[in-house]
Amino acid sequence: MHADLSLTVDGRRHELTVDTRTTVLDALREHLDITSAKKGCDHGQCGACTVLLDGRRTLSCLSLAVAHDGSEVTTADGLGADGALHPLQEAFLAHDAYQCGYCTPGQICSAVGMLEEAAAGHPSVVTSDLGADLTAGVDLDRTEIAERMSGNLCRCGAYAHIVDAVDEVAHREVAR
Repeated sequence: MHADLSLTVDGRRHELTVDTRTTVLDALREHLDITSAKKGCDHGQCGACTVLLDGRRTLSCLSLAVAHDGSEVTTADGLGADGALHPLQEAFLAHDAYQCGYCTPGQICSAVGMLEEAAAGHPSVVTSDLGADLTAGVDLDRTEIAERMSGNLCRCGAYAHIVDAVDEVAHREVAR
């Protein structure tokens, strides 16, 4: 069975017809030729397919496209503005946090979503001030960043560099 749907991907609206079993990842890669989201494990365990779906980080290999008709998808390619890199993309370059680069788009999308979650006061399992009022956001120390990014695997082991890059941007955002 097939269904018609529309997705706005990186600011551009697309109309497509897909099999109802098609994931967001497969819609992006196979129907729209948008390849920045990577197919790693195809089981939601590695995070290489992470995109922002209506502003929230999502494992696109586990999300059916038909369930997101009319949604906005942001891939790593759509994060920057006017051809400039997003601050996290710049930080990944500056901190050598990309190694082979396969996981990088998912890592960066996850980090963008994670920063928004922390700013909104969403706690993680290691948030130390759980009893406090978190409406002003969660303080992102290295342990907090590592925990929140733990759903994204890096086969090259660039974790320390990834945490450095996210930490730089997280504290740059706080300083504003």
